[in-house]
Amino acid sequence: MLDDHLTMTIRIADNLKNRALRLKKSTIKFPLEELSPNDRKALVKLIKAADLMSETFLRQVSPLNPKTREALRSAKSKLSDEALAYFQVNFGPWDRLSGNEPFVGKSKKPAGAGFYPEDTTKEEFQKWIEEHPEDKPQFMSLYTVIVRQGSRLVAIPYSEYYKEFLRRTAKLLEESADIVDNKSLQKFLRSRAKALLNDDYFDSDLDWMDLDSALEVTIGPYEVYEDGLFGYKAAFEAFITINDPVESSKLKRYASLLPKMELHLPIPDRYKNTKRGTESPIRVVNEIYTGGDARKGIQISAFNLPNDEKAREAKGSKKVLLKNVMQAKFMNCFQPIAARLISKDQLDLVTFDAYFNEVLFHELSHGLGPGTIMKSDGTKSEVRMELREFYSAIEEAKADVVGLWNILYMIDIGSIDKRMENEELVTYVAGEFRAARFGLHEAHGMGVVSQYNFMKEKRAITTGSDERFKVRLELMRDSLRDLATELLMIEAEGNYVKAKEFLNKYGRVPEELSKAMAKLEDLPIDIEPDYEVLKLIG
Repeated sequence: MLDDHLTMTIRIADNLKNRALRLKKSTIKFPLEELSPNDRKALVKLIKAADLMSETFLRQVSPLNPKTREALRSAKSKLSDEALAYFQVNFGPWDRLSGNEPFVGKSKKPAGAGFYPEDTTKEEFQKWIEEHPEDKPQFMSLYTVIVRQGSRLVAIPYSEYYKEFLRRTAKLLEESADIVDNKSLQKFLRSRAKALLNDDYFDSDLDWMDLDSALEVTIGPYEVYEDGLFGYKAAFEAFITINDPVESSKLKRYASLLPKMELHLPIPDRYKNTKRGTESPIRVVNEIYTGGDARKGIQISAFNLPNDEKAREAKGSKKVLLKNVMQAKFMNCFQPIAARLISKDQLDLVTFDAYFNEVLFHELSHGLGPGTIMKSDGTKSEVRMELREFYSAIEEAKADVVGLWNILYMIDIGSIDKRMENEELVTYVAGEFRAARFGLHEAHGMGVVSQYNFMKEKRAITTGSDERFKVRLELMRDSLRDLATELLMIEAEGNYVKAKEFLNKYGRVPEELSKAMAKLEDLPIDIEPDYEVLKLIG
């Protein structure tokens, strides 16, 4: 039992051990010998900077998080220790693997996280913008927090609201820049330090695109998934990685084919985005350490940044694949799931190479299709602004489906071996079952259920008498085309109503999928990283 003074103020679920077992502790190793002595020295400061991103993100999730954490630390009981460990994994008292169910306390996770006053409604926010159009740019900015001051809503820049942590982070980045050898890394660290203090990330986003260093650093506010109210606000995160130049060079040819992939999208030409920057560096890296949004719950296999459409229009985006993380996920999670759910005669078609391709093309496809759009009234906008809280689910589903569509296109033009086709199709379906376990209220989870239901409707996925799932290979291409078209057109039109209707129709979990998920309850959903670097640097 908890200490009496804590049980009076806070409730802790008693099944934390079982919850934690859903994440398999996995050592994240990396080739330290590939870094110069100066880069190794800078790692200490960069890890501290990543930890500051974690502290900042903790407050973005909820401003009450620090107090809750301190209460758990003070309790000093076995149960509170377990709760604290799981709190650290989730960056808060809400279980991200169970639809944000509270495991400490009873309060629901606010849809707007800590980006808005907890009692703010969509209607109030939108009404304020309508009545105060001069506030719109700051209210919809990626880099502001909305607070209530008396009867007013006010936007406060990140650099002011989180200054305690951002000033310390900027100082560590400047100090790291003085140590590292590579000029492009020095330039990025300095420009990103400056951006943390003035909220203008454009130049440092472009400097990040130009990074050409053994030590790769990604740090700042990027993803908008945590903002479940509108999807406007960027969360702080950090990735510290080592570039794998051999693997990265193998993938350069795909970046050069992005314009062809754009033209091959199954939508009318007028909706194709041929004006985005065409630079698309692809990096295969090994992860050293992460912080903030990159560290929460389900671990990221790859990312495609920057997300700011202004930077994408100017220069494109960079795709980063975390190879050591992907290998750990495939071995500990992907293969065991496929072994239980995929038809036995198709099991040998589930391969790491196909999985690697799908992660890569998922990220490539985030940079394809509509971004800045023209609305029916003739005004310009961005897809994420128009789809609001549905954007993340639609965009993640689009990247999955268009990613596989592009792999098939690469096979057709001879850039990927034709023998990979069936492996890609079956591995895609196996991967959807894995992703469905991430939480059906999480963006990717909702998008995955929608994909499954659409494919089932088209009979491209069927179940046999053994309740295993079989991929109808001959029907997959047409189903993918139809689904890609539907998702891309929702984005092209910035159609909020259609996005909602699509997710309402296809985002519901059918009985056979619920049964399938029940068969996997004893298997880990994902990995919990155990970073080798912490032992190496003391």
